Amino acid sequence: MSRAIADPEAFIRAETRLRPVPLVPEIALHVADEAVPIWHRTEEELGEMGLPPPFWAFAWAGGQALARHVLDHPGLVAGRRVLDFASGSGLVGIAAMKAGALSADCADIDPFARAAIALNGASNGVALTPRGADLIGADEGWDVVLAGDIAYERDLAARVFAWLLALAARGAVVLIGDPGRTYLPKDRLEKLADYSVPVTRELEDMEIKRTSVFRPRA
Repeated sequence: MSRAIADPEAFIRAETRLRPVPLVPEIALHVADEAVPIWHRTEEELGEMGLPPPFWAFAWAGGQALARHVLDHPGLVAGRRVLDFASGSGLVGIAAMKAGALSADCADIDPFARAAIALNGASNGVALTPRGADLIGADEGWDVVLAGDIAYERDLAARVFAWLLALAARGAVVLIGDPGRTYLPKDRLEKLADYSVPVTRELEDMEIKRTSVFRPRA
């Protein structure tokens, strides 16, 4: 069982630097220089080994593509209630707020991520609402649901996509950013745009990931 984090914001400030996002330079995030050192220090901070990667400490390809798409097409979110699911750094929620969203819930079960979401939102002059609950299966009436890089684990992807498709069926705008993860159900999705996204070789198999934005097929 993880122990409580004494001061997650102080940890994030100490272990990251505020930098522009490569594909979305209008937004700056607190990101780590390297993946392995911050991963180890996160485990030390919590007194627990075998934790998942610190997704909040990097601008992942799917999130970058979604953020770019939202900023370039503000009509998708303007005046609407948005959910940024599996938010990580809060990048996509920040983009939604900058594009005129009424509100942005940024959901992530990692407490470090929720601290990063609040810190990154403040650094970009927008107010985000970090959410720690597992929202898969929930419906709080969001107008738009944005999800990046969610198809990397089979069972989780199956649960998430069943939920996203249900939200789309009831009328929500659902957009998914994905750089070709294994468990993306492409047969149920329609591609809207492609982006060439700069990423770190520590986390990906190449420095530029061709990443697409999808929506569920009607």
